[in-house]
Amino acid sequence: MRNADSPPNAEPSSWTLSIRRSLQRNLPLAHLLPDRQPVFVGSWVYIFGVVAIAGLIWVVGSGVVLALFGPQWWHQSGVGRFVNSLHLWSVQVFFVFMVLHLWGQYFMASWRDGRANTWMIGVVIFAVSIVTAFTGFISQQNFDGQWIAVNAKDATNAAGIGSFFNVLNFGQMYGLHILLLPMLVATLVGVHVLMVRVKGVVKPIERKQTAQPENEERAS
Repeated sequence: MRNADSPPNAEPSSWTLSIRRSLQRNLPLAHLLPDRQPVFVGSWVYIFGVVAIAGLIWVVGSGVVLALFGPQWWHQSGVGRFVNSLHLWSVQVFFVFMVLHLWGQYFMASWRDGRANTWMIGVVIFAVSIVTAFTGFISQQNFDGQWIAVNAKDATNAAGIGSFFNVLNFGQMYGLHILLLPMLVATLVGVHVLMVRVKGVVKPIERKQTAQPENEERAS
């Protein structure tokens, strides 16, 4: 916003303008919505990451349906059991391809060239996803869920978090599983993808070429 006392040629200064310039500088549209990608982006490692995100979308969608209809529906109804199985297998797809993506990026040293934060957020996504899946197994409302909770309480008590993370409290575990932890995972995945768009994907590791002497004699 321009002040009345400022010179006519003076450039306006405000917090909105500062934020806009920062976004234009750090989040250019050419990076956020690219129309072309380097050829090495076609690697299977990046495809694994895309499949993991697709699995996460199915996890969230099927989880919303399960949360709306409740445990009696997914245990007694045929459609409910199908959606419950779809939710389970979507979780398996998400974890399998997330681990493949994580391993592939590790061996590609994807934290190079200022991308350490992107890599670290990916590791945090993996850790939070494990806790989310754990609370999901506890929230099944069947014998398996009770058995897992009873056996897990000793581990949480030994770790010193039993008073904060009570695995025998179904309301707490169910609330964490359907609200807090999924929102955290989805937010971290969004930040991860955004940072990949801003920084771009890491270039492949160049193979070192050993120079041979000019007068080197070849064995006959």
